[in-house]
Amino acid sequence: MEVESYHWSYQIYSIFIPLADLAIRFGLSIRVIMRQRQYGVTLAWLVVILLLPFFGALIYLFLGENRISETRARRAREGLDHYHQWLTSLRNYGPVNWSALNPELEPIHRQADALIGIPALDGNSLQLIEEPEKIMRAIIKDIDAAVSTCHLQFYIWHEGGTADEVVAALIRAKERGVTCRILVDAIGSKDFLRGKKVKELRAAGIKVMEALPAGFYKAIFVRIDIRNHRKIVVIDGKIAYTGSQNMVDPDFFKQESGVGQWVDIMVRIQGPVVESIAGTFISDWFLETDNEKIRSRSMAQDIEHIRSIADINPQPYVDDIPVQLVPSGPDFTPEAIHTLLLTTIYAARKNITLTTPYFVPDESLLTALQSAAQRGVDVRIIVPEKNDSKLVHYASRARYESLAASGVTVQLFTGGLLHSKTITVDNEFALFGSVNLDMRSFWLNFEATLFIYSKRFTTELREVQKRYEAKSTTLDLQAMRKRSVIEKFFENTALLIGPLL
Repeated sequence: MEVESYHWSYQIYSIFIPLADLAIRFGLSIRVIMRQRQYGVTLAWLVVILLLPFFGALIYLFLGENRISETRARRAREGLDHYHQWLTSLRNYGPVNWSALNPELEPIHRQADALIGIPALDGNSLQLIEEPEKIMRAIIKDIDAAVSTCHLQFYIWHEGGTADEVVAALIRAKERGVTCRILVDAIGSKDFLRGKKVKELRAAGIKVMEALPAGFYKAIFVRIDIRNHRKIVVIDGKIAYTGSQNMVDPDFFKQESGVGQWVDIMVRIQGPVVESIAGTFISDWFLETDNEKIRSRSMAQDIEHIRSIADINPQPYVDDIPVQLVPSGPDFTPEAIHTLLLTTIYAARKNITLTTPYFVPDESLLTALQSAAQRGVDVRIIVPEKNDSKLVHYASRARYESLAASGVTVQLFTGGLLHSKTITVDNEFALFGSVNLDMRSFWLNFEATLFIYSKRFTTELREVQKRYEAKSTTLDLQAMRKRSVIEKFFENTALLIGPLL
């Protein structure tokens, strides 16, 4: 019987394809190693590249490096000198009397200032608002009282309920002659940008911009999962809001996810730090718009022009709370918020409580939390019992056993998807904003965090955290140790790519 001979091209393909795959895997592995990123991130990408032929290489090329568009990079370079000059002006007022505060706090402020360049400013008033309905009503009330500008920036803007009432309030403000600017993330708010309400806003003359535009074509040239995750409202340059709340009504948002309503918190701010928040918003705004009109003057004139059109002005003392804004993102100081979180955890002497919806710490954060508990600090982590991300759910659970064994109290919130991002330390100091305890918030997202050096405010925020605890169950370490091999396998598999989540 004669053996059928194959065409010569089959032999070439059978050799060429494996060799090409090997060369791609080897080349990208070398590239990943030479970029000197965090150990966990490097290992996670090596797993993806080496275990997924060709497909792993494509994933890395699309998502593996923090590529931003050349237009955005150019605008960032052009605006950097103006931004730093404006930051310098903040040092002329609102100095903090550190001698009247816990001596542990000044070094944290000094490090944040060195990394970001924004000093803490004294004289602020902070009002915590817990319930989404109350948050939205407060924003609407301030918009209805606005006389010059309304600036709103959100990762997610979702139509329905009180979010539509905010739209109506903005249209009323525009009719009174108020300048309204809205900046929303292109992916987080993609449905809103295609919806009816955005057309109503634009028809009324309100400027709506998308941050970090995304699409298949752009994905070839830029990393599309770098997102603007900030939540900021600034009214007349005098009142600001920030925190975890997106522009959504929980009664109309992700009802099908099976995790319950999202639980959020915001803070309403008056005082000198509002200028820092207003300046951060307008910096983001000009990164997404044509800024030719501010580049033809001297630097001093440029800054004064921006101040006038954006209501960025020094604000009087209102109360006695020192606050430092720490904006973070991949094109600013990428390691800033991660570094400051480590400092915060190691600075704790008595207690530290953290709330976050997405908890996927790297090795350095895990070690910091465990060592704090081991030296006698009361470490509490409050996370949702159910999560809208299965990967995050499993990756988080992979860390629970070692944390609990070290003395960390892990509490599972049962009252919905706890979306608040808060940290309190020793009843003296608080972090409050949009940062989750995961690698995405640390390295990929543009975030905003308030460092609040106030015993009074921290005590108030700690009471909120205690209310979360009252709706939580404490993780049972013995039960965790008895979970099945299959559960552990899913958790550890998710943990391998945890640095990429």
